[in-house]
Amino acid sequence: MLVALGVGLVALQRLLELALSRRNERRLRARGAVERGRGHYPFIVGLHALWLAGTLAEGLLRPGFPPWWPAALAAFLLAQPLRYWAILSLGERWSTRVLVVPGERPVRRGPYRYLRHPNYLAVVVEIFAFPMIFGAWAVAVAFSALNALALYVRVREEERALSELAKPAGRR
Repeated sequence: MLVALGVGLVALQRLLELALSRRNERRLRARGAVERGRGHYPFIVGLHALWLAGTLAEGLLRPGFPPWWPAALAAFLLAQPLRYWAILSLGERWSTRVLVVPGERPVRRGPYRYLRHPNYLAVVVEIFAFPMIFGAWAVAVAFSALNALALYVRVREEERALSELAKPAGRR
């Protein structure tokens, strides 16, 4: 039953993040933000919902913890500070959608000084590590592949939006 508790906690985390995202979306749109990549957004939402459901289902089918669960838990927990550092660094600009306010500079503080997409790195780790805690290796592998496809599309859309709408970093 620990798998149900774990999935419930991660689901609660995601729901709270969606509430923050919606608040930030309203603020961004009020400042004139333009949304890009609307077409792939339902796929990403579905992917994350099915990832949690799949983790629960496969985790229930594989009672007990696998021998590697401490490493998987450590990876999952270590991804959390990176995720929240990225979210806090973006502040009101963070959302689950690709929203860019024309003319604003891209954020270059926090982990964005070192990585172009730190939040996505954390999500890659989470998508693989969380199911592995409960021995749900099929979910870990399948959803990592699906997430790679989603991120390929997402990052291209985000980069295109930033290059077309954001102010270049060197200009004032």
